[in-house]
Amino acid sequence: MKKIIILVFLISSLLTFSQQITYTKGKFYVKGEQISTRETQKLLATNVKSATLFKQAKSKESLGGFLLGFGIGLTVGDLAIGLFSDKDYPSALTYVGVSSIAVSIPILSGRKKKIEEAIDIYNKENPNNTLGFHNKYSVNAITNQNGLGFQINF
Repeated sequence: MKKIIILVFLISSLLTFSQQITYTKGKFYVKGEQISTRETQKLLATNVKSATLFKQAKSKESLGGFLLGFGIGLTVGDLAIGLFSDKDYPSALTYVGVSSIAVSIPILSGRKKKIEEAIDIYNKENPNNTLGFHNKYSVNAITNQNGLGFQINF
């Protein structure tokens, strides 16, 4: 019985309707409504290549953001130490901070291209905006004197 229920849920999840995703100004939209990054990742999970590209883009975003913040923090911290104490101002902290900022720029520059490529792959795979059956369907849980069941209407 468990296998049948799991099979029904898997089949119904495969028949869900997918939408075209658009990416503008760093935000994801489906039918004009903004969706979260997590929802976008779930939609892109239907295609292995698009999911991999999206994950790589998010990894680049995380690493580049960390390096940028780390570099800015070191540079500003060394500047504050130089202003409020008698130490010489550009010390090793400034050089490490500036180099960290410089390394973060090429890392961050490639993320948008990977995200757009992942979304293009997804949208090309689903050109007519649906996956599975094109008709509307409904799944209902029903009960009677014999037990519990699912009713699927196409």
